[in-house]
Amino acid sequence: MKSLQADFFQEMKRGAEAFAVSHPEIELISAGTASQTEIEAQIELVKNFIHERVDALVVVPIDSKALVAPVVKAIKAGIKVVNIDIRLDEDMLHEEGVELTYVGPDNETASRLVGDVLADTLQKGDKVVLIEGLQVAENAQQRRKGFMQSIENHELNLVASGSADWETEKAAEVFAALLAQHSDIKGVFCCNDAMALGVIGVLKASEKAGQVKVVGFDNDTSIKPLLADGSLLATVDAHASQMAVQGIEYAMRLLGGMKGGGVYATKFDLIK
Repeated sequence: MKSLQADFFQEMKRGAEAFAVSHPEIELISAGTASQTEIEAQIELVKNFIHERVDALVVVPIDSKALVAPVVKAIKAGIKVVNIDIRLDEDMLHEEGVELTYVGPDNETASRLVGDVLADTLQKGDKVVLIEGLQVAENAQQRRKGFMQSIENHELNLVASGSADWETEKAAEVFAALLAQHSDIKGVFCCNDAMALGVIGVLKASEKAGQVKVVGFDNDTSIKPLLADGSLLATVDAHASQMAVQGIEYAMRLLGGMKGGGVYATKFDLIK
């Protein structure tokens, strides 16, 4: 997994471990990085599991391109691999002759839908800001695309965007700088809830909470009070725990002889 400090991946880990308890035929090893940007550390995790000769890997890549080479190495070593949540680069996989099983949500559609919740509260031409995730990740690219569709469909004015690498503190820093330049913005599209937390903290400190509308993505436990008090208009629940379970189930099917490849969509829900 990615950062085990993040609510989303803590939930993913809990779901995987609960599933393993009820399936004694599985020996589950849960692993992740300390932050959302430690690409080399995640590559080393994959290399270590290849060395340990595990039977299967379920991988959430931090970087959709950088993790292709170690995943391909794992497959060539005879390890079954399932890619969940953030999709590995399809062109690079194709060049390696690899068909990888992917399990995850439609990030583009989900972000457009939650973006529409914010856009519906605004007027044509209102100024908005987009806070992006780690740009080398496929889900960050898809969420940006979905939010941009919402912005364009509602004829809003995107005055600035910035990447905060999925992190709360960096989002606060990036957004504070953008707010200083664009004090008259009306809305903020955040590509995950951790970054929305940072944005809302800045708005509260600036006494603009409630005046500037915010949406997020992930339905983290930490943002539920902000949904309740209206600081956050909406988010998306991508059901991290169940995504982990589905990833493990597909790994078991591959071990049972299922051919690799295919895209298997997981559910998501709009939360308001």
